[in-house]
Amino acid sequence: MVRPIIQISNLMKTYKLGGETVHALNNVSLEIEKGEFLAIIGPSGSGKSTLMNMIGCLDRPNAGKYLLDGKDIGKMNDNQLATIRNQKIGFIFQNFNLLTKLTALENVELPMLYRGVPAKERRERALAGLSKVGLKERAGHLPTQLSGGQQQRVAIARALVGNPAILLADEPTGALDSKTSKEILQVMKELNELGHTIVLITHDLAIAKEARRMVSIQDGQLQENGGELIGNFAIY
Repeated sequence: MVRPIIQISNLMKTYKLGGETVHALNNVSLEIEKGEFLAIIGPSGSGKSTLMNMIGCLDRPNAGKYLLDGKDIGKMNDNQLATIRNQKIGFIFQNFNLLTKLTALENVELPMLYRGVPAKERRERALAGLSKVGLKERAGHLPTQLSGGQQQRVAIARALVGNPAILLADEPTGALDSKTSKEILQVMKELNELGHTIVLITHDLAIAKEARRMVSIQDGQLQENGGELIGNFAIY
């Protein structure tokens, strides 16, 4: 039996806010198979950002268990978590997070520089990443010389070059127009077809439906393929 790449069991996360206890995650369980394209949908305040932070090893739960590729994340210290983030997870953000003074190629190379990858190998892998997202010919362009969609493609290439187990995309089309959003989603579908595991966080039902599987979150609770869908949100 093949073990899921992500196994989340009974996760709880609470915050103190103005003297009240907020249950950001309430007994959340979720399994994600290797090679899946999963969308997690929910409105602002639903708990989806907290869940994303848990999956991305950016935060710790108050209770419950999270196994990533068989490793118990709850037993790791901060340095071990940083290593997991660096080696196992490729992050794709809404606002691209590119360094404006670096070319597309240099932006894609940057994570490998921190990992100590030799210059020749960095360049080869960065060019391969840009080629994968259809931007090899823009390698020498600065972010200001690229469209929003092209900048997001560079960000995707940057996430890919470390060969992460998971691509974690946080509202990756949120800063893009509808036409460009479709192009970026098509790139993500093609990457998924190549075997990449993708977890997409979104508030938009139309975007979530592009994934192969969808779960919805509301008031810190998760539901597969979501209850009654009204507008862009899952309502319970």
